[in-house]
Amino acid sequence: MDDNGAIVIREARPDDVGFIKSCIHGLAVYEKAEEKDLSTEELLHKNIFENKYAHVLIGEIDGIRAGFALWFNNFSTWLAKPGIYLEDLYVKPEYRGRGLGRRLLKRLAEIAVENDWGRLEWWCLKWNKPSLDFYESLGASQMDEWVPLRIDGEQLQKMGKR
Repeated sequence: MDDNGAIVIREARPDDVGFIKSCIHGLAVYEKAEEKDLSTEELLHKNIFENKYAHVLIGEIDGIRAGFALWFNNFSTWLAKPGIYLEDLYVKPEYRGRGLGRRLLKRLAEIAVENDWGRLEWWCLKWNKPSLDFYESLGASQMDEWVPLRIDGEQLQKMGKR
């Protein structure tokens, strides 16, 4: 239980597709890229639940779907291990600041640690200072020109411990 309500992180089910689509759209609007969102519920269902190209975690607060994390495996040749690439993390505006984003990222770190994977990484737009500050507060570090972020090594172990 969180001071701001009970938070539950669970794997997405096919009946979550409409919610997943609404989060993707909300993120596209936030990132000023609404016209680039070509996703449909049909494509999401096919590629997440049938083809299993990606995985989705749903974050609930007091039983209400409030955010999601969409991820897939990548691979590090230097570590010779898979990792997690976080494609999208989104919390609906009315639920921000209640710990849900942190809990979604923590669950991803736990999945990586449980499977002996080497990294959790993602990209963030340079202008998105609130998100960059949040990610860095968790131990992520900026990498290069496009600002990909990574949690690995000691920070991943620390975050992934239950």
